[in-house]
Amino acid sequence: MVKNHSRDFSARNDSEVERLLRRTREDKEAVAAGNRLGDGAKLCSRGWSGISLVEFRLQESLCVMKAMKPPCSLYCCLWFLLLLGAGSLLLLVRLQDLTETVQQQTPGVNVLAAPRWPVEKDLQAEDAAADTDFKVSSDSSPLMLEDSAVSSTQPVTKRHRKLLLKRNFAASSAPVGGEDELRPLQRLARTQESRRRLLADVCAKYQPGVTQQRVSRRQVSRVYVEDRSRLLYCEVPKAGCSNWKRVLMVLGGSATSTREIPHDAAHYANQLRRLESYNHAGIAERLRSYTKVLFVREPFERLVSAFRDKFESPNSYYHPVFGRPIISRYRANATRAALRTGAGVTFREFIQYLLDVRRPVGMDIHWEPVSQLCNPCLLRYNFIGKFESLEEEANFLLQSVGAPGNLTFPDFKDRNPLAERTSSSITQRYFAQLNSTERQKAFDFYYMDYLMFNYPKPFKDLH
Repeated sequence: MVKNHSRDFSARNDSEVERLLRRTREDKEAVAAGNRLGDGAKLCSRGWSGISLVEFRLQESLCVMKAMKPPCSLYCCLWFLLLLGAGSLLLLVRLQDLTETVQQQTPGVNVLAAPRWPVEKDLQAEDAAADTDFKVSSDSSPLMLEDSAVSSTQPVTKRHRKLLLKRNFAASSAPVGGEDELRPLQRLARTQESRRRLLADVCAKYQPGVTQQRVSRRQVSRVYVEDRSRLLYCEVPKAGCSNWKRVLMVLGGSATSTREIPHDAAHYANQLRRLESYNHAGIAERLRSYTKVLFVREPFERLVSAFRDKFESPNSYYHPVFGRPIISRYRANATRAALRTGAGVTFREFIQYLLDVRRPVGMDIHWEPVSQLCNPCLLRYNFIGKFESLEEEANFLLQSVGAPGNLTFPDFKDRNPLAERTSSSITQRYFAQLNSTERQKAFDFYYMDYLMFNYPKPFKDLH
């Protein structure tokens, strides 16, 4: 029993010694590790002998983490590199935008942009409805004849910029004669824009909301259609309408030359179709997408031209239909011959008939105001030409719609060719036969035409 007790005591002593030796080795290893950690670890190892091994292990781990923590300067370098990269990217984008802006603003010769006239295409089969009225689509905006300075609101793509730069370079390297050719086109384009703007202002003031009204067939009864060139032309008699009908016939393929079309064929051969003959869908589509053309003339001059043509020259229609009622109503001592034939109506008698609210015979298209004949506020014409510069403006329009190069507007006068064309001086001579009150009433009759198309007062005493 003593031996057994001795063996147990010896075993306990041996295990206690081994435990002390193991703890001593571990403490030495900890001291060695603390020495390797440097100053920071040394601070953490102060007083290690007075704490437990577990606490020492925790302090050792914290000290190791502090020793392995990257310095603050490394984080600063990384942030600086990131900021530098982002700034460089933003600077590159900004420089690219500035480069594109400079390209768009490159100085050079202003080039007239090609008018965006409708291209030729066949219309699909139309509805067979026969409704009398229809409404003009609200998106029938005017087609602009603008130069590059005016049409700056449209977005410009990179491809467009390249084309514009090429055109500017070609224009700048062209001879001076090329620039001279551009100036009339730019002038005509700006003139059209000015006329459309004036007409819109007058319509907004005197006929507000008219574009929202429904359009009847009667209101488009004087409009002729040319589908191949997608043109709508409102006929204004004594403002070049005969020659315009010849041009439309050539464009439509029913004739090869304007000179081979006699006067009666242009007016009565039924080669041209009127807009009123289409169904309501066809009328609305053409009003929306075709180029609507109107040519006007100084109102008093147009009136004198109509009087000379219909009453001073032999006429089998106007003399009996208009002449006889006019003479019967306004001539005191009319002869039987005058009452029978209707020939010899004077200009004053004609003006009396025109201004009479109870006129003995109705209105005629040859002296009806254009504001009523063609309804410009309602139909919103894209091209407004003037008889005073008829040939130049008509050829400009034909060029714009892509008419054949050999087709130009004719300038011949086939009706009463020997008679002198009605001019401003001839008009003054006829109106001198009237007193100031009659002239004022005639001016009031055509007042909207004077206003819409910017014609000056023909006499100073008018108000």
